[in-house]
Amino acid sequence: QVQLVESGGGLVQPGGSLRLSCAASGFTFSSSSMNWYRQIPGKERELVAGISPAGGSTNYAESVKGRFFISRDNAKRTVYLQMNSLKPEDTAVYYCKVPRTGSWGQGTQVTVSS
Repeated sequence: QVQLVESGGGLVQPGGSLRLSCAASGFTFSSSSMNWYRQIPGKERELVAGISPAGGSTNYAESVKGRFFISRDNAKRTVYLQMNSLKPEDTAVYYCKVPRTGSWGQGTQVTVSS
């Protein structure tokens, strides 16, 4: 079955950087678009970034444009989210998702605080 395992979250100071990873298995990764979402407690999950199967097309939420960058390595079956210039309002649980199957990972906590 589809498995998505996120990693790379943690505590970082404002202005810092983190790189999240999502390791995928159980489906044809190289044929699947991938998304990163985030969720703040009490709020709905928000789409942060998406990437096409070959990686040639990406899209971002306005709130993260120019700071976050999504990429993928199809040989490693992994999608990444490079997060730079982090702000306290980026604090959330970050999830990866396979749009085609609707499958979610378990999430990784990102906390931006001094």
